[in-house]
Amino acid sequence: MFRKVILTMKFTCDKSLLAEAINIVCLAVTSKATIPSLEGILIKCDHQQITLTGYNLELGITKNITAHIQEEGTIILNASLLTNIINKMPNGNITLSTNAQLMTQIQCEDIEFTISGLNAEDYPEIPQINQNQQLLLEQGTFKNMISQTLFAVAQTEQTPIYTGTLFDITPQQLSVVSVDGYRLAMRTEPISQADTYHFIVPGKTLNEIQKILSKLNLDPTEDIQILVSDKHIIFEISEYHIISRLLEGDFLDYHNAIPKDCKTKVSIETKDFIDSINRASIIINDRTKSPIKCEFFEDIIKLSCETSLGKIQDSFSSQTEGENVKIGFNNKYMLDALRASESDKILLEMNGPLSPIKILPMQGNSFLFLVLPVRLKD
Repeated sequence: MFRKVILTMKFTCDKSLLAEAINIVCLAVTSKATIPSLEGILIKCDHQQITLTGYNLELGITKNITAHIQEEGTIILNASLLTNIINKMPNGNITLSTNAQLMTQIQCEDIEFTISGLNAEDYPEIPQINQNQQLLLEQGTFKNMISQTLFAVAQTEQTPIYTGTLFDITPQQLSVVSVDGYRLAMRTEPISQADTYHFIVPGKTLNEIQKILSKLNLDPTEDIQILVSDKHIIFEISEYHIISRLLEGDFLDYHNAIPKDCKTKVSIETKDFIDSINRASIIINDRTKSPIKCEFFEDIIKLSCETSLGKIQDSFSSQTEGENVKIGFNNKYMLDALRASESDKILLEMNGPLSPIKILPMQGNSFLFLVLPVRLKD
């Protein structure tokens, strides 16, 4: 990455600035790597700033912070060791210096650590992308869109493309979609965009971005800038640059996967449904798996479940339009969707016992969840 490596370095920096940057950059560092340098954070000092980089060959995070630079240079320091040291230092200025043998001193007040580093020439080069597309989103909106869809990303590599989330952009709308073969989660937001395009971001990347947004606690109206090329994407968040590879392949044609017809509509208090499913879940575990059975009538929902641990019958009020229906579903999949709705009331739409259960907001179309039914024996 660097043509010339200077093996002496010294800088002084405020502890709080350094700690925040290291704690976030280390999210892109792997703890057990075949390449030792990937277990470290690359530190580069020049022009009165420090550049910190973490990279695991799929995800990279960089951050520039201001510092008093006495000697320019670069080094790799073990991320776990460095994070623990900096976090446990008292508030104040920290001085870090490295000699020609890559021994590094970290000082704060009367405390001094000495640790060994690695040559910066051993650090893999982070991809440089040629920007093809640019998208701006408010951080609060972006965070909400991810939290309402990430739960439905596939957790196994059986179909690798579904371990990512689709960003489908048209001139009027952004749709964020996750599927795992048993459920679908979609979140939409109106935007003003010149082009139509799409890309698929690994779920692992979005999970780390969620952590970053939670750690930074930023103004929700501040923009995130997203730069997209053919194979990589960069998220610029509060001067952090997060670069990730994109997934390649054919994603589900989600438009055709969403049922168009509806024989039954149910208006329901979300908390009532969650509480009832939670009670039924007491007798469901990995060894006693069983679907939850729901019967939707005009003004009541009857819920039941039976496993080797016991059985439950429950009911609560609702408002149903159309045909009565009896349908089965996986308790965890339904709970995930209900919680992600972040709504006091929701609308369920069904087209019979074997058609996916559609979960919608009472007004508008900001989110849509599908949960596939489980065929009931009776």
